[in-house]
Amino acid sequence: MIGKLVVKLLTLKMRLSDERGQDVIEYAMLGGLIAMAILLIVGAFSGALGSMANGIERCIDFDSTSLCSASFP
Repeated sequence: MIGKLVVKLLTLKMRLSDERGQDVIEYAMLGGLIAMAILLIVGAFSGALGSMANGIERCIDFDSTSLCSASFP
């Protein structure tokens, strides 16, 4: 009776101390945090990035009447 209880307690202890899969969860959480930071940065600079893209579009346009100016707000 006591022997079975000891075996069950040792088995429970081994299951709780098992760390398989923990690193995968940590990497997933870190990847989510990095993705969220990138989204926040892109959201904060969306106006500047949009105007920069428009300036690049004007510069690579092959129309002879377009002017290429490096105007950043």
